[in-house]
Amino acid sequence: MASAVAARPALKRALPSLRSTFLPQQQQPQCHHRHVIPRRSFATSPSSRNDTQTSSTTSSSSTADRETHFGFSTVTESQKRAMVASVFTSVADSYDKMNDLMSFGWHRVWKDHFVSTLNPGFSPLSSSDPSAPQHILDIAGGTGDIAFRMLHHAHNVNSNPNVRVTISDINRAMLSVGKSRSADLPASQQAALSFVEANAEDLSLTRPLQPILSQQEQTFFDPATATSSIPDNSVDLYTVAFGIRNFSNIPQALREAYRVLKPGGVFACLEFSKADRHPLFNSVYKEWSFRAIPLIGQLVAGDRDSYQYLVESIERFPRQEEFRDMIVDAGFRVAGQGWEDLTGGVAAVHRGMKPRV
Repeated sequence: MASAVAARPALKRALPSLRSTFLPQQQQPQCHHRHVIPRRSFATSPSSRNDTQTSSTTSSSSTADRETHFGFSTVTESQKRAMVASVFTSVADSYDKMNDLMSFGWHRVWKDHFVSTLNPGFSPLSSSDPSAPQHILDIAGGTGDIAFRMLHHAHNVNSNPNVRVTISDINRAMLSVGKSRSADLPASQQAALSFVEANAEDLSLTRPLQPILSQQEQTFFDPATATSSIPDNSVDLYTVAFGIRNFSNIPQALREAYRVLKPGGVFACLEFSKADRHPLFNSVYKEWSFRAIPLIGQLVAGDRDSYQYLVESIERFPRQEEFRDMIVDAGFRVAGQGWEDLTGGVAAVHRGMKPRV
């Protein structure tokens, strides 16, 4: 926790330069014009742009300059990586408290359901030994909410101590919060945890979590410092909860998930989604999102801009059918319609299986 706290003053000093250049705004969907609170745009400082140039996913200028979105703004992929890193460094300390306030605590119900339906610690792929060892990779795992639930379920519900979880995140501030929280876990579960810094779009470049030693350090992963990798066909279960919408290149991240999973392994994603099937509820939900959440961020975390981005990122995330098709395009097989709506579609669980050879 101390590392994340130390990182915040550096971010606050950097924010004026991040905001000094205004990015072009995409026209917002007409039905949301009345709901969006005006905000200052983010832009990367020169040093942030130089840092992200080292990413293997931006190895050429054409790739680095490929357009994506940051909330309702159009930016390049390298700019988005730097800006998302700044957002999550800023919110690391208050992230769990804000999740409770933003969702009225429902994020805990969604996460419990997500984990219980995945049933970690029980391996149906091994008919001879359903309690066989499992390796779970929790991407954008940050503060450890999903990973800790996974270990508790595997060890206590399925009585399988042979489950290990790797928590991966591009942001050291978020990982540092998770590392600090893990000290409260039983010793057997702590021993089954590892923390690695990585960009989900290229898991061939990783390194163990490093402490934040000074306020001037960047807190997001620099692939030039990588010391290890996640091999092909090495993971039984890949999870990502409320993180994939922040990735610069979602199709590339899905292809990496496919690469690291074993044949028969499962990709599972919990993410905010669309409640379009319930128009009245959807209208109230969006009014709450765009009006209340940034205000709560300002009052509780002292950071309105970051939470304005978070609600915009939810709005920009693909609809359930579109995201399902992206998962299929990456090579996964899905069952049924490919997703499960939660709370009327406010969130959804998507699953895909890597085919056995």
